[in-house]
Amino acid sequence: MTELVDLGNSPLSELYPVRLPVYWGRRGEAGPHPEIEGITGRQVVIGIEKKFRRIERFMARLFKAPKMLRRPLDDINSLLWELMNGRNNFGEICKFLDETFHERISPVVDRCALAVEQFKRLGLAVMLAHPLENDDSIGAGIIPEGMESPEWNLDY
Repeated sequence: MTELVDLGNSPLSELYPVRLPVYWGRRGEAGPHPEIEGITGRQVVIGIEKKFRRIERFMARLFKAPKMLRRPLDDINSLLWELMNGRNNFGEICKFLDETFHERISPVVDRCALAVEQFKRLGLAVMLAHPLENDDSIGAGIIPEGMESPEWNLDY
């Protein structure tokens, strides 16, 4: 792996980005990706359950609005999402993305930090100080407790 200049200065380099339990799956053909077990390089689609206030809930029922927002990710964020499995620290993820996407993701440390921060703001990820020991609840196709299963054509 190549050495990334900015990585040593990043306070995130030894932290482990972990996706939270949320419904997600994959679709389409495999794109560029590192040869790591469980990493496909396919497009990731995340399901985000909508939280309605009282009047919004009434309007949603009236107009039969979907209860879940479908959020497809681009190829870079899809690979980032797959790599945020709790086994790879931020530094390793940056190196994998840099080796996969080269100039497209430059400066890799800044872009990865912004993407992880966006996932955190959306309530989709957290940063841990240690690797995740059990990732059974964060895999593709798992329906978090209390969430309805959407009828989307995704692979797991």
